[in-house]
Amino acid sequence: MKKEVNKFLYWTPRILSIIFICFLALFSFDVFGMGLSFWQTILALFLHNIPSFLLFVILLISWKYEWVGGIAFIIVGLLYIFLLLINPQLEWYMFSWSLIISGPAFLIGILFFIGWFKKKK
Repeated sequence: MKKEVNKFLYWTPRILSIIFICFLALFSFDVFGMGLSFWQTILALFLHNIPSFLLFVILLISWKYEWVGGIAFIIVGLLYIFLLLINPQLEWYMFSWSLIISGPAFLIGILFFIGWFKKKK
């Protein structure tokens, strides 16, 4: 039974990270409807996917060093909330957006930390 819990704690944050990164990458597809030229579309697609690329690099590092994933994903969630709060056009309904983006980031960070603490024992 103990091995199953360890496998669960090992794989869950990694799989959720991959799903979360793919979810964030979906938001970049709006550049195809902007009527840009080919190279402008490529540039816009690259710029929109910078957060996904950074999170992918963090995931690669976190695969071995789980504490990095714990810290990084929690910081990503806090950073998103901070950037939402400093938006001058903030509306009340935008707070639900923070749950959609920062909620999974917090969960993944916590799961990485739990896996790291269990590994240390």
